[in-house]
Amino acid sequence: MRLHLGRHVFGLAAIAFGVIAFVWRDFNSPWQQIRALGIVPHREILVYIAAAIFLFGGISIQCPKAARFGALALGAVCLFFALMWVPFIAAEPRTYDRWGNFFEQFSLVSGALIVYATFTASNSKSLRLARIGYLCFAICVVSFTLEQLFYLSATASFVPKWVPPGQMFWAIATTIFFALAAISLFSGRHALLASRLLTAMLIGFGLLVWLPAPFADPHKLISWAGNPQNLAITGAAWIVADYLSQNRATAMST
Repeated sequence: MRLHLGRHVFGLAAIAFGVIAFVWRDFNSPWQQIRALGIVPHREILVYIAAAIFLFGGISIQCPKAARFGALALGAVCLFFALMWVPFIAAEPRTYDRWGNFFEQFSLVSGALIVYATFTASNSKSLRLARIGYLCFAICVVSFTLEQLFYLSATASFVPKWVPPGQMFWAIATTIFFALAAISLFSGRHALLASRLLTAMLIGFGLLVWLPAPFADPHKLISWAGNPQNLAITGAAWIVADYLSQNRATAMST
């Protein structure tokens, strides 16, 4: 069983993120959660190491023989950055932005786990790991729904003003789409279609929101870092779609 384009998109996003981190040498914007480490001498070295891991993992995951190691590296570094949000969640548990940031990073861990399991010798353990990754991603989609719901006005502000029928319309619509995708993934009903539509929606976010951002404000790091972040989540959703597609193909052949 092999994944298709999802892991390649996921790896490309990791490479882009590593390159951006090295070029900008600005660590507070893309990885602001490292503030939880406090005042640590030369803590930027940790981010250089993380950027190197992103590059290694992003390149390795492209090759079938090294994909397992690439997925392990990317899953580990994304889990580290996800856990760095936990102190902020503990300090402000009622601020959903903290939870949302955690689950954005954790969605990448989920995608990496599925790739890792897929390129491990097929047995009950690897099948269980892939299933866990799938369910974890579904939980993250619930978080995407809640994050947009709680910050609906902010979500609407990201929608280009020229897109009809209006910014708030698409903020509400995409929130509903996230919710429907989450329900489908958990219930298993039309889950493959839902994962594909979710991937398409995330691609739309990239094309309409993040791709133009560096042209609008090239001096702001988030304009650049937002692209690989969205692309990585897109890759994770694509990995889920590939996983479901292959499961269906396997079931039909037996």
